[in-house]
Amino acid sequence: MSPGVPGPLPFPRRGLYAITPDDGRTPAALLEAVMAVLRGGAAVLQYRCKSAQRRRDEGPALRDACRQAGVPFIVNDDLDLAEEWAADGVHLGREDGSPAAARQRLGASAIVGVSCYDSVERAHNAETAGASYVAFGRFFPSRTKPQAPPARPDTLAAARSRLKIPVVAIGGITPTNGGELLRAGADVLAVIDGVFGAGDPEAAAQRFAALFHSD
Repeated sequence: MSPGVPGPLPFPRRGLYAITPDDGRTPAALLEAVMAVLRGGAAVLQYRCKSAQRRRDEGPALRDACRQAGVPFIVNDDLDLAEEWAADGVHLGREDGSPAAARQRLGASAIVGVSCYDSVERAHNAETAGASYVAFGRFFPSRTKPQAPPARPDTLAAARSRLKIPVVAIGGITPTNGGELLRAGADVLAVIDGVFGAGDPEAAAQRFAALFHSD
């Protein structure tokens, strides 16, 4: 970590994990929505964007907004950018390399998340390799990834009994069905459309955040 750059924030043990939409809105509109979600109580933010140019235009401002809010900022799929931007961490899918390699690049205190779909064994291997958290899903029909294979709530319970790191659930989660996943064993709920697709993202984030005070 360079002098003057704050060290990575830790991944939350519980809370709302907001993931940005890759829906073509302007950088200004995305930043406005992210700031609203942060005000609403998001505990962590992941920046997800497939366009290299848009990532360059959007990412640093989103990182700065998270830093000002005291919320971890995670980059999806791109270890190089996570390192360049001094992000708090990176999230890795099936084709994005190993958590051990990401840990070596980003440092011992960085957040390294791993998608585990419906596999507790993959999650166990990720934890052993240095992952900070694992994510399972999709649990419900998802507008963002409609073809993603389903995961079972029983997987959350199995993971919770076997792992020491936080367990994240993702996929079609709403304030109505989110409590079911928390009771099944999820620690953190990851949401895209449920907050960024809402007319009032701040209020939507507040509804999710309230689940962690009532489950």
